[in-house]
Amino acid sequence: MTLAMLSKPLARSRAALVAVSLAATAALAGGVWHYAYLQALEPVAARGESDLALASDRLVTQLQRFREFAVLTASHPALISLHGGGSRGWADAMLLRAADRTGAVAAVYVDAQGEVLAASSDTIPGEIAESAYFARAMTGALGVAHGPGPGETTRAFFFAAPSFGPDGAVRGALVVVVDIAGLEQAWRGSLPAVFFTDDAGEVFVTNRSELLYWRRVGPTELQSPDGARRSVTVQARGGHTVWQQRWSPYIPTRALRLEAALPVIDMTGVLLIDVSPARRLATLQAAVVAAGLLFFGALLWLAFERRRALAAANAELEDRVSARTRALEQTNVALRREVAERQEAEAALKRAQAELVQAGKLSALGKMSAGISHELNQPLMAIRSFAENGAAFLDRGKPERAADNLTRISDMAHRMGRIIKNLRAFAKAESEPAVRVGLAAVVEGALELLQLRIEKTGTQVDWQRPDRPAIVLGGEVRLSQVVVNLVSNAIDAMTDRDTRRLTIRIHHDDAAGTVRLTVRDTGPGIAEPDRIFDPFYSTKEVSAEEGMGLGLSISYGIVEGFGGRLRGENAEGGGALFTMELQQAREYA
Repeated sequence: MTLAMLSKPLARSRAALVAVSLAATAALAGGVWHYAYLQALEPVAARGESDLALASDRLVTQLQRFREFAVLTASHPALISLHGGGSRGWADAMLLRAADRTGAVAAVYVDAQGEVLAASSDTIPGEIAESAYFARAMTGALGVAHGPGPGETTRAFFFAAPSFGPDGAVRGALVVVVDIAGLEQAWRGSLPAVFFTDDAGEVFVTNRSELLYWRRVGPTELQSPDGARRSVTVQARGGHTVWQQRWSPYIPTRALRLEAALPVIDMTGVLLIDVSPARRLATLQAAVVAAGLLFFGALLWLAFERRRALAAANAELEDRVSARTRALEQTNVALRREVAERQEAEAALKRAQAELVQAGKLSALGKMSAGISHELNQPLMAIRSFAENGAAFLDRGKPERAADNLTRISDMAHRMGRIIKNLRAFAKAESEPAVRVGLAAVVEGALELLQLRIEKTGTQVDWQRPDRPAIVLGGEVRLSQVVVNLVSNAIDAMTDRDTRRLTIRIHHDDAAGTVRLTVRDTGPGIAEPDRIFDPFYSTKEVSAEEGMGLGLSISYGIVEGFGGRLRGENAEGGGALFTMELQQAREYA
């Protein structure tokens, strides 16, 4: 059997081995991801339970003072005197003062038949005698209920405290009305999303106003106040419940759902906390495991292929030796010379391969070092500026401003981590999917980052936010890098100019479906427009900061990666004009 006949079965066996190895790697990585995800959910759940307990305690505590107000005031002498012909004016004035001090919408005292004997104002709940909270108060217990309030109060809590006569019988009740919207103002919009539902599953209190009056009509379905329904996917993960939904743009698509019963107010607290950090951590661990397996698998595969190649070469050599045994004596000298030449060629090949590998390592190290030093210099300068500002604010006795600068330093450190990630992705040609990004917000963030340089150089910034949102397809961090680079280059170009004016505009081209960002300066212009995007090309001095000539080249690659264009030219009337053109993001259907 010849080598050609053996090659096809060997090729099929190698393909099967590769497929099995990849499948095993994927299965193991998936198992690692699942285990890491479950482990990462534990701290997320612990933090969520703490936040839910805090929100629940805050709501119960806020309502507790109205509960105590109703219980303690029900036996006030001014109210007791009403049953013996006392002055209603005195009772009304007392209730008005108490309602103003506690912030209650209304305080109403009624007799056992539900007739109003005194009130803090004309805002009186309707049909008190038929209400459930009044009926419970008539039994001698504290009545608690919620629903639409009187007047302009859309959502209210009602507390009805009974008033007992000398014989121990209930002779009246004090009804206190609380405006829930007023209580929510203190924690509206805080993170994460939390809401409180009644026995019917309807959202009555929340820090997300768009969730009000939604109700859960089934295990996997939600219904809005107008009857519209949205489905949710409920997943059980290691004893936790994860919701996947598009309920609100301000609620994570995948969120851990936690519940806590609040029998004091007859409600259930629900918190939805984002599980994206846990998923990212699990993905990172799974990627590390998969990369390690693929690396060692590649080493084993190379060793196997080398052994196979040597075996094939030995077999071929044996065939040749067998075929040429008779002529071995005549060709012995030539064979020795050929073996020597092959040995020399193999040694030269090995030396060339070693030099090529070393050159590749040095080239990759040089590119990575240059990219990191260039891209991290701007956040480092921002951190230095914020640190100086924070020290100045501390000297001026403004700790709150100093704390704000420290927060910004933390954000810059986080941003540096994201920049390193993006630089690695750029160097390895790993393109991340483009998402919807507000270009105006990116520009304003870049200007804020460079505010200190703008003020020190005396640069006049002419920036006008467009009349309508400029939503493009890209990455927020990488687009911010591009804009910061363009603005920084413009500021550097105008250093020796008397007039330092930077003009930034955003234009929509609906016909082409694009959005253009233009950055124009009053500098000397571009000496060689055709070379402006070449790596390591720079018009700055070698010793100057950020004069390595990589910024525009990297920016060009980022914009091209988003399917856009970046071009530079000399503007009419002087100065340089850079135009970044990106695809306009389509609205959701």
